[in-house]
Amino acid sequence: MTRLKLPDDVEELKTLVLQENQRANQEHQRAELLDLKLKNLEARVLGRHASEKLHHEQATGQQVFEFIDLPHPPQEAPPAEPVHQPAQAPKGKGGRTKLPDHLQRVRREHTLAEEDRKCVECGEAMQPFGEEVSEQLARIPARTYVIQHARIKYACKACQSKPVIAEVPHKVIDKGLANAGLLAEIAVQKFADHLPLYRQEQIFARDGVNIPRSTQCAWMGVVSELLKPIVDCMKTDLLRSVKIHTDDTTVRVLDPGSHKTRTARLWVYVGDENHPHVVYDYTTSRHRDGPAKFLEGYKGYLQADAYAGYDGIYASREIIEVACWAHLRRKFFEARDTDARADELLLMVAEIYAVEKQARELNLSARMRQELRQLKTAPILTRIKTWLDARALDTLPKSPLRQAIRYALNQWQALTRFIDDGALEPDNNAAENALRPITLGRNYADFSFMLSYSRCV
Repeated sequence: MTRLKLPDDVEELKTLVLQENQRANQEHQRAELLDLKLKNLEARVLGRHASEKLHHEQATGQQVFEFIDLPHPPQEAPPAEPVHQPAQAPKGKGGRTKLPDHLQRVRREHTLAEEDRKCVECGEAMQPFGEEVSEQLARIPARTYVIQHARIKYACKACQSKPVIAEVPHKVIDKGLANAGLLAEIAVQKFADHLPLYRQEQIFARDGVNIPRSTQCAWMGVVSELLKPIVDCMKTDLLRSVKIHTDDTTVRVLDPGSHKTRTARLWVYVGDENHPHVVYDYTTSRHRDGPAKFLEGYKGYLQADAYAGYDGIYASREIIEVACWAHLRRKFFEARDTDARADELLLMVAEIYAVEKQARELNLSARMRQELRQLKTAPILTRIKTWLDARALDTLPKSPLRQAIRYALNQWQALTRFIDDGALEPDNNAAENALRPITLGRNYADFSFMLSYSRCV
């Protein structure tokens, strides 16, 4: 606007200045928000996520807990047989870790040559009196070999009746070349070790065996169908859980006929301690039809993120929503770059997890953990709610901190539900941890098809 176009009236000038200031503030907020989004995006793409732990000097003096004396749970009897676990060197001390006892030991004796056994003093032959043993870890590489099934024929020389022959051994794939062990190895390497089929094809080629990836893919399709009854049983038992953790992640799959890929979804459902199953479900999109179909008939707690697709599931009131404090903490941790007041909330969240740590160390039952939460966590939640209400009044509407506050207030009932039932957890880390292997191998595995992939914890 030029000088000639400015109004002469003082009040109009004041109004114009206020409008320009408001517009400048909005642009500044928008620039800060875009800068924060860019920073978070760069951290996700170019490097590891920043740790959400607070610095020691921030927490010093802020988390003072007066732990009550709680009765210790009864000591369980030790197991009848020891479980083989790798021995570890004591913390703070050097030294090599002892190799596990359950590994096979192959003894190789190293002796001196005859001329080296003569005593340098008297020339007599020295005799063995002991030994010094050291261990070295070894591994036999996988071998590809052929099993020949020789079916012996029988006939009667006397009457020349119809000859008989032994039955054909059972095969996982009728008339297929792969036995059960080979199929299991391909499946484990693809879905657990994230080794794509084309790389496995190259590994077999080094042994002089040609197993195209298309053949392996067809084998995995048959394996998935054979495993389906087991998955169905796991799902049936999982739906008896008091609580279920769920989350989802993206996977790239081939779109048949288009020679392109599209984005699909892999959902995970984690049962409670009495139904310790982890079941994965594949859907072509993130529509709520996927979890609604999987959870059909379920009654209990469902712990998940704030995805709007779950709202229809909660509407029946047979499935009770439980929110995740880890999601909330992450939002405030990202907001601390633009507003240092986010640290105040993070410190109070740290107090909640300190109470949870105490419950784990004491190995409390669900009932005792509920009592501890009512006594120690409930006052912390009251302070957090007061802080959220106060900051909602003095925080810019479009700032990252205000968005985090809005998320917390909208989810408050679901966020605080865990203090009323000791069987619940404050966060959804169980589901996120179950998806971590999928995320880890997402960039390395070829999802030319999706196996109904499930496992038991």
